[in-house]
Amino acid sequence: MTRAAASHAAVVLAAGASRRLGRPKQLLTRDGETLLHRAARLAAASGALRSVVVLGARREAMQAAVAGLDVECVFNPDWEQGLSSSLRAAARALEDFDGPVLVLGCDQPALDGAHLSALIAGASWSPGACAATVHGGALGIPALIPAALWRQSTGLDGDRGFGAALARQLPGAVWRLQAPELEWDLDTPADVAVAIERGWIDADQAAVPGV
Repeated sequence: MTRAAASHAAVVLAAGASRRLGRPKQLLTRDGETLLHRAARLAAASGALRSVVVLGARREAMQAAVAGLDVECVFNPDWEQGLSSSLRAAARALEDFDGPVLVLGCDQPALDGAHLSALIAGASWSPGACAATVHGGALGIPALIPAALWRQSTGLDGDRGFGAALARQLPGAVWRLQAPELEWDLDTPADVAVAIERGWIDADQAAVPGV
């Protein structure tokens, strides 16, 4: 087991309202499992000492979707303020945790455990104990954020995460996961249609009405 795998926490970001999609992307299914349950399950299975799921819109439905999993649900009352508010909520929940944090969302339908394992292993070889996924020319989630960088969560604002901070790291300090399939997320009905074609979302989800 790598150094990172033995010590990390995991955070699943699931507070958004999916307004552009018109229905909660967290509750779309893959192999009969909601994407939220899948992400939370993968986070817990990554070897995390603690797994935190940040909820916001449709709180009760989302909490029900992860029932039975070994995760902590945290409500972000400021979820409409964007991604940074959820990271701050997660940071408050993990304020007594001083290790790296694996951050992932639930709108990358191609995500699987191998991606998370690769990030954890990659961070163990990185001088900065940091790993992130390449999205075009930028770095994003899923990502393993070292403790020192994670503490900067409290200073984030708006709909921004760690992308800018990752870009500022010294060359070679961030291990990079090249996974083009993770560049596909679910923002619009057209995105869902493509995900269905690629086998990442159950075919019967195409006609599911908004919730």
